[in-house]
Amino acid sequence: MAKFPRHAKLDKGRTREIITDLCEAMAQTKTAAEAAEVLTDLLGRQELEMVARRLRVAELLLDDLTYQDISKDLKISAATIARVQAWLSEAGEGYRKIVKRIKGIRGSRRENARPFQPSGFKKKYPLYFWPQLVFDYWIKSSTQKQKKAMLEILSRTNDKNRLFRELTAQLKSVRISKTNGL
Repeated sequence: MAKFPRHAKLDKGRTREIITDLCEAMAQTKTAAEAAEVLTDLLGRQELEMVARRLRVAELLLDDLTYQDISKDLKISAATIARVQAWLSEAGEGYRKIVKRIKGIRGSRRENARPFQPSGFKKKYPLYFWPQLVFDYWIKSSTQKQKKAMLEILSRTNDKNRLFRELTAQLKSVRISKTNGL
């Protein structure tokens, strides 16, 4: 963490006021991305990483992991783990509250995670996927009659490689969703 020279010490009242302002500022952030912007502006990379590691140490200690496991996982000294353990033992309500909330957020993030969809990848590397992009556009811009004709042509081909199978599946899904009124 940062080292402060002796002449830079503030009195306790002024220090409390500044820390309260920092806490109020962090409480005003509306999203995790906004909080990350503020923290990365306020803290150096090492400071930010150390604060994040301490929070994770608290989480792992509350999950009853050993110092050795935590040290190995986070590449952190036993002294730092002991310091976080002491803070947890003395009070640690802030750690406990935030760890509980983080676990809840992490759980809901995993539940709401969408499966990988290559559309962004395809847009980033369109030359590689140009046949697929052409077929996608062709399907979207075709009428129902044209889609039916495409399906008939595809059904007559003996060599249905992966691209033809994908195209067929897309045409069928579009046709099904159109007939269901979706």
